Order: sequence, then structure tokens, then C-alpha cells
Amino acid sequence: MDDLLLRRVRVGLRGPVADVRVRDGFVSAVEKPSTAFAARILDGHGGTLLPGLVDAHAHLAQWAAFRRRIALDGAQSATGAVELLMEKLLATPQQQGELVVGVGFRDGLWPDRPHKDLLQRAMPGRAVALFSADLHTLWLSPAALRLIGRDHPTGVLLENDCMSATAALPSAPVEVQDAWVADALAAAAARGVTSVVDYEYTDTVADWTRRSRPLTRVSCVIARHLLDETIERGLRTGDVLESGDGLLTVGPFKLFVDGSLNTRTAYCHDPYPGSGETGLLELPPEVLVPLMRKAYDHGLIPAVHAIGDHANTIALDAFAEVGCPGRIEHAQLLRSEDVARFAALGLVASVQPAHQPDDRDVADRHWHGRTDRAYAYRALLDAGVRLELGSDAPVAPLDPWDGIAAAVGRTDDDRPPWHPEQAIPLAAALAASAGGRKGVEVGDVADLVLTAADPSDLSPAELREMPVSATIVAGKVAHLA
Repeated sequence: MDDLLLRRVRVGLRGPVADVRVRDGFVSAVEKPSTAFAARILDGHGGTLLPGLVDAHAHLAQWAAFRRRIALDGAQSATGAVELLMEKLLATPQQQGELVVGVGFRDGLWPDRPHKDLLQRAMPGRAVALFSADLHTLWLSPAALRLIGRDHPTGVLLENDCMSATAALPSAPVEVQDAWVADALAAAAARGVTSVVDYEYTDTVADWTRRSRPLTRVSCVIARHLLDETIERGLRTGDVLESGDGLLTVGPFKLFVDGSLNTRTAYCHDPYPGSGETGLLELPPEVLVPLMRKAYDHGLIPAVHAIGDHANTIALDAFAEVGCPGRIEHAQLLRSEDVARFAALGLVASVQPAHQPDDRDVADRHWHGRTDRAYAYRALLDAGVRLELGSDAPVAPLDPWDGIAAAVGRTDDDRPPWHPEQAIPLAAALAASAGGRKGVEVGDVADLVLTAADPSDLSPAELREMPVSATIVAGKVAHLA
């Protein structure tokens, strides 16, 4: 019998001090503080015990690699991005011939355009690959294009071209990547993360079956190109994978309806200013609906990427036609009449609140006049929609407290909150970050986080720096500060 006693913890927000006993991976008792004995004892020193935090949307291998790449998030122009890259390369030189990788640029507000010639002039003959923050744009030098056997007039690849080129780029050996992923999960556990839904566009089931890892639950999302193979394997959403010690499960089936805001490929009802374009429709209804139906008929729950308001309308229509449960990933811009449809159809709105402060300026420009219904978390919550929060790492850091702070505060700098009417209460943000769990009760799975401070007492800025004392997964300590 596996017995853990969490002594002197506050159970829930501003909750009473109690001892919480965990047995065989479940909360078995919440008791008055005492000197009771247990095989393992962890003194909480009055910290707050909450349900373990879930990142409902992350790309783990990419996040693990991006943590080791050159950050370009401060660049204000294409020229500035190249200058920042050069500055950081001078500080940490790489071997000649090694692929130079930069990450995190946001070109939606740049006064100039990225182009392969800029990279060639700065680093003649060097293979350079620069990823946008939203992962929907890849900026390659001429040498990097040759490396993957491609030619392109600008070297700036979008959407499907970006993703296929990304897969063709050289990468670290598998064992090195797996070590990076293990490090990234350990860092996530230090922020209270007990579970991650991995949206990597690879065979996640094979990847996670192979890996050794810290204590973390992982849901393995099924990519579109693996649908037939997954059906042949007999895998269904929610299945527990035998090799994962009960911590690995099969996730939903991922489909893309559109692109992203920063790339101006999010599919909208209204055109982008100055272009006349409404974005990119990746999967029209006549393709989307049969794919969703085939997946659901074989036990795979659809998770549909939709960012623009027209993409969300199409996704909602498809769920209504198929008549299945599922998730809409991102849901960043919504028509007012579509908000209530999420609840009526029983769909999860899987959202990433840290994107809102990151995107507020580009949204003000490209979704001008519509931002009152962008990142509309309070409207969704008030309509009875189930919210689940994630990071979309590496688009934002894999840190749930960053997302919670953004959901509550609607800003991450000195500027006033952006559309504060769409902020949600702290308790709702915590529940949406814990897979819907609202507290710690007897019988719950013992995925728990112990914080040194009560979140109720903190400002949004302080929430981002939340001190995590311990993280517990299935009754075992995954992190101890």
C-alpha cells in the first residue's frame, strides 16, 4: 500500500488547514491536523493544495527544442531580427556548417518583410532557419532551402509548406531530443503541471511509448496523416497505453481548418485591412466533415484547430452535422451568435490565454473593429461552455501560471487590460487549468500541486511568479522545491 501524508496544507483557495492522506494514487482522506504517521510525509507549511495543472495544448518536442534555440521575440522588423540573430550568434558562436535556428519572431506588425536575401547578405552561405512564434511561418536562407532540396522565391514558407519544410530540416538525434523533452517536462512539473496534451505533428503514440520521462500524464494526439494507421492499431481516444505505467493515453484526432492571426491566414468572415484577403481555408466542409465522421466512427474524438471567426463557424457546423463530441482548439475570434453554439453542441473550447496579451497589437490592426469578440473567455464561460487552458508551447511558455494570469488580468505589461470585460474569475481560470477540477476531495486522483502562496492573495503579475512547493502525480512526488 502506497501511503503519502500531506501535513498542514490549506485545501483550496483560502481553505481550512488540514492533513490530506493519499493512498494508492488517490486522495483517501482530508483530516484535522494531527501527528498521524504515514510511510511518506510531506509538510506543507500552510501552503495551498490545489488540483494538479493540465496543459491542454502543447507541442512538446518543439517546445523542448525551442528552449535551446536563439530567441527572436524582441525583433521589431525583419532587419532587426537579423541583427538580433547576429548579435546572439557572436555571443554564442556555432560551428561553421551547423544549422542556425532562431525562434519566436512576430512579423504581423513589421514595417518590412522577411526575405531569404536578408539572411544571405548577413550570413553568406550559412543555413539559417527562423521560426515564427505561432509556428505557421518558416523563414529560410538560400543555403537552408538547398539543404532540404527546395527553391522558393522569398524563402518565407507558410502553413503546409512551413510544416513540411520543418519536418525536412535536420534535427538532433532521437536520444538527444528525448533528453530535451524529459528536461522540459521536469521544468513543467516545477510549475505544477501534472498532465500535458501533446499536439506534436508526429506519431506521438510511438514517441511516448519509446521515451522514459519524469512523472507526468501525457495524452498523445493523433495527427491527420496517421488516421488510417491509428484505426488499424485499434486505438481510441482515452485508451490507456500499456507501456506508460497508466500515465499515457490516446488523445483526440487533430484537424486544421485555418492558419493563424500573425500569418494572416486565420480564416475570417471579413477581409484583412488593405489586402482584401480573408485568410486560408485549410479544410473545406466537404473534406472536414467526412474526416471527422470517420474518426468518430472509430472512437477518435475530433479536435479542430479554428482561429478566425469563419473557421470557427465552419468547425461548429461540422460538429453539428457529424453529431459528435469534441474540441475546438484556439477559438480566438468568434461571431457573437456562435458563442452559445459551443455549449449547445457540448464542445470544449481549448484556449490559450497567454496568446491574448501577445497578440493584442496585431489583433488591433488586423481584426480592427472586431476585437470585442476576440479571446472572448468570459463570453464563453457565461454561455456555459467548458473552457480548458493550455499554452500552445512553444508559441507561449509551458507555464500554466502565465496563462492563468492572462485569463484573469488580460495584460502582461504596464498597459491597461485589453478588453477587461472578457477576463474570467481566478477560480474559473484555475478550474480550466485543472481539467475542470474545482477542488481537492476524497476519491480524487492524487494529481496535486502545492503552492507556497494562496493564489487568491496575488495580483496577476504575482500569479506569473507563483512559487510551487510540490507537484504530485498519481500519488508520487514529481517535483519538490
